[in-house]
Amino acid sequence: MSVDHDLTTEDEPGRAAEVTAAALLGYATAAVVLVAWFLYGWLVQRQGLVASVGESAGAGFGLLLAIAVVGTFRRDRR
Repeated sequence: MSVDHDLTTEDEPGRAAEVTAAALLGYATAAVVLVAWFLYGWLVQRQGLVASVGESAGAGFGLLLAIAVVGTFRRDRR
């Protein structure tokens, strides 16, 4: 079974996309905010470990979904 298609620059093997410094700063900030959100829910609000993990994990997955949607729209414009 074969698939016929033209190779684009995105299909080239061995070439990784570069991550900008702004993106790395954004990822680090998001990680710090999610950990702080977990600690706030667990230690300040005293809502329990499992509830705090679930809440911060849900916020993280929502953030990942938003990043994926924005990335899709940005790639579609190119």
